[in-house]
Amino acid sequence: MNDSAVFTDLLADLDRARMNALALDWPVTTPRDLQQAYALALASRMARIAAGDSPRGYKVGFTNRNIWPHYEVYAPIWGTVWQSSVTQIEAGAPNSGVLSLAGLCEPRIEPEIVFCLRHEPPPDCSADQLVASLDWVAHGFEIVHTHFRGWKFTAAQAVADAGLHGRLLVGHGVKVPAGAVAVDLIQALAGLRLQLHEGNELKEEGKGVNVLDGPVQALLHFVRELRATPAAPPLRPGDLITTGTLTDAHPVRPGQTWRSTIEASGPVAGELSGLTIRFE
Repeated sequence: MNDSAVFTDLLADLDRARMNALALDWPVTTPRDLQQAYALALASRMARIAAGDSPRGYKVGFTNRNIWPHYEVYAPIWGTVWQSSVTQIEAGAPNSGVLSLAGLCEPRIEPEIVFCLRHEPPPDCSADQLVASLDWVAHGFEIVHTHFRGWKFTAAQAVADAGLHGRLLVGHGVKVPAGAVAVDLIQALAGLRLQLHEGNELKEEGKGVNVLDGPVQALLHFVRELRATPAAPPLRPGDLITTGTLTDAHPVRPGQTWRSTIEASGPVAGELSGLTIRFE
């Protein structure tokens, strides 16, 4: 099957699933490799922009090596985060939010560290240059979902399925001070510890080091991967970038309330606070 036929068939499959909030039986038409999958994802991105939505940034998935065997995806992927999919908590408001799960297939919650760019990092940037490009850091919950039934997919299918992105709740941001020492921020975020609760039940504990040895390292990996992807868009000031789940992704349903608690010290990380989310 040629590239055009693969793109057309998979887009038709995914569009049908999205319009009807249905999961697809696996396997369906599959891009032959990640390069083809990203080409399809970028074509879908352009179609969504043409339909009126605006990119708000990016999500990075499968940075947590602990979950690779469970999902049989053994390398990070990335996708677009949209203006319509992001809810950001205002400074001064309680660090909690309400999200609808309507239209999502088999949704799951992922506690993450989210970065906002002050400016585009330079080409082939070092960790120091990357940290200098950061505006603020926050804790967030990404709600991921899949149109492949039972969370059974290939890495290429996950990329083509919008990187599995559904919704994103971003908590209070903590400013990255000018002149921040990269190694200090790297160590502080890598040492972060998080507890994830559903109601009064502790579901799992996670660590910053789980995501490619730390959120800054996961961000650096993404920046390099994005720039190595043909026809990928440039990074922009104000882009939000999630860095992957600190725990496994847990199924969620309307009526539930989930919350996190954070233990951390050091620059920026020590100012991050837990987040609460209620689902409708």
